Amino acid sequence: MSIIVFGSINIDLVATAPRLPIAGETLLGRDFCKVPGGKGANQAVALTKLGISTEIVGRVGKQGFSEELLNYLQMAGVKTDNVFIDEAVSSGVAIITVDDAGENQIVVIPGANGCVGEQDVERLSRLLPGKQALLLQLEIPIPAVIAAAKEAQKAGVKVILDPAPAHKELPESLYPLVDILTPNEVEASQLVGFTVNGEDSAKKAAEVLLQKGVKCAIVKLGAKGVYCCTLSESFFTPAFPVQTVDTTAAGDAFNGGLAAALSEGLTLRQAVMWGAAAGALAATKSGAQPSLPDRVVFEQFLET
Repeated sequence: MSIIVFGSINIDLVATAPRLPIAGETLLGRDFCKVPGGKGANQAVALTKLGISTEIVGRVGKQGFSEELLNYLQMAGVKTDNVFIDEAVSSGVAIITVDDAGENQIVVIPGANGCVGEQDVERLSRLLPGKQALLLQLEIPIPAVIAAAKEAQKAGVKVILDPAPAHKELPESLYPLVDILTPNEVEASQLVGFTVNGEDSAKKAAEVLLQKGVKCAIVKLGAKGVYCCTLSESFFTPAFPVQTVDTTAAGDAFNGGLAAALSEGLTLRQAVMWGAAAGALAATKSGAQPSLPDRVVFEQFLET
């Protein structure tokens, strides 16, 4: 079992406050911490914590946090031999505000992630044969995402794309390259052009995404659950009830759990349940990578 992640590696600067500020408002916060993040790195760590051999391909910047970020990944068990240290730029940074309800606002400065391109895709292409899945996100340039998906398709590797951050218009050529697309409500709304806020609208959105060429659409509805649709089946999975603390990496945990289950030969329904469980567990702790569950905690949660 081996999976590869192609995507962003960030340092997260996290502030907590009673509520999220409105435009133009200065709000007194409560706490501050610095933690490793980036959707690519988060998904890679989510997989390794669940016991899946995982390698990440991406970039960090020589000018900021590079050693720290690589150390975090290596300590989690992620293979980092193909992370390029870019001498010309800083590492990616995410500035995150979290309120008492666990909701968040995030501003991402791409840094080295914004320089991911052809050379990185070439490194990725050499690693793809024999892998069970390639996980992609949108915190690196879209042309690199498309090129990576094409290489995966050539190699017969399943492509799982988390279309985050949300984009109003993804190139139509990307959809047929994607085996599994996993938007949340906001991202699904952007992709289909109408509001997605529950099971009925998620069903309509998933059908639109299938028409665009995606083989499987999974719409994450947060505390309301998950709707999954393929050409042969569709189903709704309720959310696991938990006390939410911080939803920052819940979506990344979902994709990690989903991919881990599929790599172990479980059915799509079981994989969606794994994703929902991993996402729920991640929402019960603060921070991105520190909130991701290990296999022991994860299995205990599923049994309960």
